[in-house]
Amino acid sequence: MNPCQLVPASHFTLEQLVEAYNHTRVDYMVPMPMNAARLAEYIHVYDVDMEQSVVAVDGERVLGLAMLGVRPDRAWVTRLGVLPNRRRRGVGEALLLYLLAASDRLGISLVTLDVIKGNLPAHTLFVKWGFHETREMIILRRPPGPPQHTAAGRCRWLSRAEALAVAQTRPRPLTWINDTASLAHADCVLGLTVNLPCGSRGWLVFQKHRYYLTRLTMATVEGDPTAVGRALFYYLYQA
Repeated sequence: MNPCQLVPASHFTLEQLVEAYNHTRVDYMVPMPMNAARLAEYIHVYDVDMEQSVVAVDGERVLGLAMLGVRPDRAWVTRLGVLPNRRRRGVGEALLLYLLAASDRLGISLVTLDVIKGNLPAHTLFVKWGFHETREMIILRRPPGPPQHTAAGRCRWLSRAEALAVAQTRPRPLTWINDTASLAHADCVLGLTVNLPCGSRGWLVFQKHRYYLTRLTMATVEGDPTAVGRALFYYLYQA
């Protein structure tokens, strides 16, 4: 017996979805508060298909929701969450199966997702339905402040088009969050290259928000990755 009714997310306003999402994350191990503007940006940047995304309801009450990013031959399960007092009753599984069925209807052969290490209930659910681990990602944050190392060499800033072009050279597969398609949808994407006296060289691409930088992705084209990374961050800080 289905533990809830499943309704396409397109039937709800952004404000309703934000309220539901925030309620499902009140006790989450990593805070991820959302507002309507951020959700609209999220939907655009990650190609979220609102017709294929879903909300679980019991009468008038929203129990959980899940979203599906859709690109050619690929889909991404994201923002899956259930109210704390309705977990372990099959709601999360119903949401996941809805998205997998939607992917099948679209003829998509590859579905990916991210799960935070230590979230055993979610990990167990995903493994049950055929997902397997492909990599472990580490997310790092840094407060503002001067870098510990200076750098000698030549730095050149990249335009948006140049930054996207070098980002496209990264080996695949990429995470959906930092995929080139996601960068292409994002605002204020810039980059820089460095060439060091030792012959090492590389590049860094990022998104600039008003108060912070994000989506940093870098590559060493030649030479010492540590020297290249230090130089890239040094010049980024100087700017």
